[in-house]
Amino acid sequence: MKQHVASTGWIGLRDDGQSSQEKLIGFEEPGWTPSHTLPDFFGTERRFSGFKYVEYLGPKTRPVLDAAGRAFTVFAGHADDPNWMCDVHDPAMAAIAEAGEKAKVSEARSHHRRGNFPPLSAGDSYGGGQIHPGALINGVINTAILCSLMSNLAFIRLAGFATGIFANWAPNLFQYYSSHMRKFYKKYRHLRRPFLNSIWSACTFNLRLHTCCLGHRDFANLAFGWCAVTALGDYDYRKGGHLILWDCKLILEFPPGCTILIPSAAIFHSNIPIGPNEHRYSFTQYTAGGLFRWIEHGFQSEEAYFESLSPEERARERAEAKARWSAGVGLFSTLDKLRAM
Repeated sequence: MKQHVASTGWIGLRDDGQSSQEKLIGFEEPGWTPSHTLPDFFGTERRFSGFKYVEYLGPKTRPVLDAAGRAFTVFAGHADDPNWMCDVHDPAMAAIAEAGEKAKVSEARSHHRRGNFPPLSAGDSYGGGQIHPGALINGVINTAILCSLMSNLAFIRLAGFATGIFANWAPNLFQYYSSHMRKFYKKYRHLRRPFLNSIWSACTFNLRLHTCCLGHRDFANLAFGWCAVTALGDYDYRKGGHLILWDCKLILEFPPGCTILIPSAAIFHSNIPIGPNEHRYSFTQYTAGGLFRWIEHGFQSEEAYFESLSPEERARERAEAKARWSAGVGLFSTLDKLRAM
């Protein structure tokens, strides 16, 4: 993985909405919805070269390895349960579809750097001008909708499943999350994670019928952390809805009901659009890099933290910041280490 992180090492770098491949050939997505289709990557008239197509081989979990043999992305699939679609996916899809009809999200908020779809987010965050960490704010109607979604057994199961995959495939990184979140919620007892069985501090429900993302990095998330993305809907996953990992030149089939864990702050990613008569929603879980920074800095802002340091301590902190990305990526596990556990 290439290093696309801020100088502090806590969050990613803000992208300009274009991948390096798009810049190279001058072919970007022009509007608010993704337009790159499979023929743009494969076939005689392809515009992008060197991409690998990863087929869906069933719900079992499969890792994607980096050059050092570490699992940096995991196709989690779904639980080994023959009733998963009818017991979990279908109720979750019905609930998010109903939420999309009732939610009050302005057009301005529905048009954003990830695409053209209304998001509802819940949980705790820090960054983007916040003075201190706090719960994401929603209006009365949207708060009620979010409470309904977060108390829905289907989403509780989806949240727990993704957390279990995280713990199994990146145990060291999971422990890093766990120890920091334990300190955070011990300090701020009035705050609550969206799901008690989830490791992440925030989540987003993307509500439009044709939720497919434009290329982006979720730069505010922990730079070397994992985000869980769950696809819901009714679409032909062989033709659309794929997850494109641009920096890795991978295109993964992404069926409804399945979850993928990626370092979303570091990797530029997007979706292949679905058909006009199909529908797709998504559910994501993540934690802001600013929360980890706040905790590491003694529950204070970076400015206050640096003011409290001696010149020697500031120099040491800057050196640690330069090494933070490498140390964070070092928390990923190789298959040999996982087998030895």
